[in-house]
Amino acid sequence: MRTAVSFRISSRAVLWLIWCASCGDKGGSGGSSGGAAGTGAVASGGTAGKQAGSAGAAAGSTATGGTSANGGTSGTSGSSTTSGTAGAPPGSGGDNGGTTAAGGSAGTAGASAGGRAGRATGGSSGRGTGGTAGAAANGGSAGAAAGGATSGALIRNDRFWKDTAENPIYSQGGGVIEVGGTYYWYGVKYNGAPTYEANPTKQNSDTSFNAVTCYSSQDLATWKFEGDALSASDSGTEVKGASWLGRLGVAYNKNTKKYVLVSQYQGTAGNGELFATSDTPNGAFTFDHIQATVANVANQTTGDQTLFIDDDGSAYVICSSSMGRSNLYVAPLRAADYLNVEPATRVFGGAGREGNAMFKYGDHYYFCSSDLHGWNASHTYCIAATNIMGPYGSEFVLANTDADFSHVTQTGFFVTVQGTEQQTVIFAGDRWADFAGNGLGFNQWMPLTFDGSTPAFQSLSEWSLDAATGEWNVGPDNNYALNPSFEADRVTMTVPAGWLTQGSSTNASGGHTGNWNWQLSDTADYEASLQQTVTNLPNGTYTLSAWVKSSGGQATANLFASDFGAGSNATAPLTKAMSAWTQVSIPGIAVASGTCTIGVTTQASANQSLHLDDFALVRSGP
Repeated sequence: MRTAVSFRISSRAVLWLIWCASCGDKGGSGGSSGGAAGTGAVASGGTAGKQAGSAGAAAGSTATGGTSANGGTSGTSGSSTTSGTAGAPPGSGGDNGGTTAAGGSAGTAGASAGGRAGRATGGSSGRGTGGTAGAAANGGSAGAAAGGATSGALIRNDRFWKDTAENPIYSQGGGVIEVGGTYYWYGVKYNGAPTYEANPTKQNSDTSFNAVTCYSSQDLATWKFEGDALSASDSGTEVKGASWLGRLGVAYNKNTKKYVLVSQYQGTAGNGELFATSDTPNGAFTFDHIQATVANVANQTTGDQTLFIDDDGSAYVICSSSMGRSNLYVAPLRAADYLNVEPATRVFGGAGREGNAMFKYGDHYYFCSSDLHGWNASHTYCIAATNIMGPYGSEFVLANTDADFSHVTQTGFFVTVQGTEQQTVIFAGDRWADFAGNGLGFNQWMPLTFDGSTPAFQSLSEWSLDAATGEWNVGPDNNYALNPSFEADRVTMTVPAGWLTQGSSTNASGGHTGNWNWQLSDTADYEASLQQTVTNLPNGTYTLSAWVKSSGGQATANLFASDFGAGSNATAPLTKAMSAWTQVSIPGIAVASGTCTIGVTTQASANQSLHLDDFALVRSGP
């Protein structure tokens, strides 16, 4: 389990531009504009320039250049700057009480509520580090490690994943099944994905179908490419003629002993549900037929869909209606062979939803969806029931998906892992960066925790997992800042999700990575600040960094960390002209209070500006 990392949320205006018209996968922007509440209380004296000259500043180092902080090419090293002698209090004491093994007992804040843990996934494999205990928070996120050794493969988000041959993984809009202790992951490779992965600076609209890929793993972190389950080049004229193929899943039918692939399809063979079969989970699949309509679904065709496989092996299509997306459905596959979607049951009606997926925890089924944001990130919405066909309760926002819009993803699918010690539900988020341009990596997988039957999302850039026991911990290089690259908000905002601002600021196009950066500027003399307060941090030593462009010449301009111990404050200056993206760092931040406020302040003349991107708050030592 992990240390609960929470944020003090202050009220701010929440901008909602709700477009409830149809918004398909290849559609445009619809839905709310992403007005999540900003986080972090304003630091004492938090007006611009407050940190300048304050006692106890830590040294700030810089490194210039570079087009990518996360997974891309690194910049060349630059000169270092210092801002005075460090005066932060020593990192005395343990991590919020108690010791934990991976996913073990919670610290002083109490036992984790329903805090079962489990496997996760991500890029390259490795052995994670974790350690002493974390505090439990309301909502059930608790007990994460932060220091000692733990076993498990490292799961690294916010980067492009590689398979065991070091080739990029291309798998979007799919699902995972387990067969005899091996996991098989199916998803779509679109022709626009390799283009974006090679140069992740500009989105594209190339949604043309290349293949359904298949990967296998025994730890849900190290993935071997098994081959193409279907491909445009050699799976027949129907598949080759697809103008859209995606939102798919695979289920095993015990009667026919066939693996059945079900996917949305538009193309020369018609529109509807595509079915293909294979004798093996990793074998090539053979096209079977197209089912044109699904009974009882408005418009008779599905919106976004996934497959859900229940404990008894029964398989269901989880979907919305194709137009308007305001109706949610559960539709069983025909039990005899899984080669037909049976009449659907409408389980919910309300605002338009997409990215529909389901998981089961205990005796509850959770039907989860996203806003109608096209390819962009969203809050995650859920309804729950004790019977898969309902009745379902009122819709609620999945806890912790506000501050960075589900780690800048859309609901993709869920993986439930039964370990020898614990169970974990994995949120497998799709980051449609190839079509939205919103950052690095297509796949972002995070664990859920539970307070009784109430789930909570854990937004992590890195975590470790023991796939056998099902226990997990926060990774040693996890970035505790949320929405650090300002990609959660898909439209122009004056307050980014997860942050607080004062003075003149907005997001601006053209980030160090992704679409956006944050800009502090004005046409008149001004003061401005951007900040976020992270609480329930494991005590220890941290490094804060950000990528910066600066006009230079400001009266004051500082990257800062504050409130991490009694009288603590550390800064690094940003008043030097930096025309290229430059990484500025503050090492040696000794967190002794379990909290730290991070951000930037400036007092500047007209037209002097700061551009900020890719913040990171990473633990560097005890």
